[in-house]
Amino acid sequence: MFKELLKLERFPTIWCPGCGIGQIMIQLAMVMDELGLDHTNCTVISGIGCTGRLAGYMNMDSVYTLHGRTLPVAEAVKLVNPSLKVIVVSGDGDLASIGGNHLLHAVRRNPDLTVLCNNNQVYGLTGGHAGPTTPRDTRTVSSPAGSPYDPVNLQNLMKAGAKYFYAKTTVYHQVHLRHCIKEAIAWPGFAFVDITSQCIENHGRRLGFNSAYEMLLHFRKTYKRAPDGAEILGPDEIGIVRKG
Repeated sequence: MFKELLKLERFPTIWCPGCGIGQIMIQLAMVMDELGLDHTNCTVISGIGCTGRLAGYMNMDSVYTLHGRTLPVAEAVKLVNPSLKVIVVSGDGDLASIGGNHLLHAVRRNPDLTVLCNNNQVYGLTGGHAGPTTPRDTRTVSSPAGSPYDPVNLQNLMKAGAKYFYAKTTVYHQVHLRHCIKEAIAWPGFAFVDITSQCIENHGRRLGFNSAYEMLLHFRKTYKRAPDGAEILGPDEIGIVRKG
């Protein structure tokens, strides 16, 4: 039962009501239960930020790393114990900004890691300032007139490697989210799942959303399934692209 993979005695979580991270955690636990992963054969590595707390709610040994250092720590764990399934769960800021250089080289080295990126397009923990995945013209605490830069293209970054696995999904599309996590865990190399998630308190309200429910309905309206066999995902498409 997937609840056995969670430290329920620590619930309720510290995340804001309506935050998408809890759903990512639940879907991850459900997939792990289906695949027979637990404290004997799996570990979760997380970084600084709202998403970093997720590892502390999983009923297994985990590592809460320094900011931006999730990937080198995860690689070290995998090197020491190759039989262990190593899953990284962290935010877009931790992975693509502070840890961006580590991400580049993880793609190049192609270690057998599964990475779940909680992509809420903002630095939520520190008040809602612009991050590496914040879309151009988006108003944040640090860009009240709109972000002047284009976001990091995580898909193209993953596809820079000779072998790659990149999945795009959202917290709304829960069946698809579980499928992406399951496929990523099965991939024999570096697998990256880019999960669009809602941060209602420090991002969504500034964009005009009144609730997390409204943000989820926006995901439903905006994101569509990519055609089967697609080699590239459009900006508003969900799916999996892989090579190797």
